[in-house]
Amino acid sequence: MNQMPKTFDRSTEDLGNSIHLEHVNVAIPDQRIASLFYGAGLGLTRDPFLMVMDDNMWMNAGKSQFHLPTGKAQVLRGRTGLVIEGREALLARLARVKPHLADTKFDFAEHNDYVQATCPWGNTVRVHEPDASRFGRITLGIPYVEFDVPVGSARGIADFYRAMIDVPAEVVNGDGTTAKVTVGKSQHLLFRETDKPLPDFDEHHVQIYVVNFSGPHKRLGERGLVSREDNQYQYRFRDIVDLATGKHLFTIEHEVRSLTHPMALRQLVNRNPAQTARNYSMGHDETTWAMEPMHYDDQRERLRMAQMAAAQKAN
Repeated sequence: MNQMPKTFDRSTEDLGNSIHLEHVNVAIPDQRIASLFYGAGLGLTRDPFLMVMDDNMWMNAGKSQFHLPTGKAQVLRGRTGLVIEGREALLARLARVKPHLADTKFDFAEHNDYVQATCPWGNTVRVHEPDASRFGRITLGIPYVEFDVPVGSARGIADFYRAMIDVPAEVVNGDGTTAKVTVGKSQHLLFRETDKPLPDFDEHHVQIYVVNFSGPHKRLGERGLVSREDNQYQYRFRDIVDLATGKHLFTIEHEVRSLTHPMALRQLVNRNPAQTARNYSMGHDETTWAMEPMHYDDQRERLRMAQMAAAQKAN
């Protein structure tokens, strides 16, 4: 008897035009202090190849990065989500650097779903354990950046990204207070409405890679929204507006790169923060940023087969 062919919901794999959120950029006044938080505390890795002077530092987090140019401190109006495996080890690292950051805004607290850490200048990072149902196969990376936005703006923001950038965007939470925008595989920009006063925009930015590079540029340009022409492979926009009325909704600079950009999707080095000079083991210097092959889409079947084999062996 012929079995019916398996069917799939192919739309679940649609990313739209943006395929990767590569970096979050906030200026920091002191590289040494930043290294304590991002490197020793969170366990991330300074890029060994680029930005090794004292005017900028890039911290690798899986396939994504924090860009930390030296300058007046910038604070993202919201929070950056991180996936880092090993909560107990993370808490131990953060506790270890706490005395060294005593005179800063550094803080951290454990919650049911995440560990919230505040950088020495007030940026909020929420660190989650890997969870395939929420963050795909990411075990180290940036799955989301969440922004606080004015009340009544979420729906217009979702409409803006769908029409201007050609990415999936929807209003979630049932009450229509959060816009969820897909910018990469298991990566999102979240815009969560709040009635709290918001600080002025201080020039921090996020960077995305897009497949159709000229389309958004043309649409943004027709509305006067391209804010900077960096080079052949990169441009920027910052103002998100209501497409029907032209009303300003929110400002966050986007660095938009083409897939022909010389640094597009370059491989990043990620150290294993558990490796020290005291416990060194050859071959364990690096950590992986994705789940092992056993966590692919056949994991349930593999588990079932293993259980059957174990049961047969027991009998």
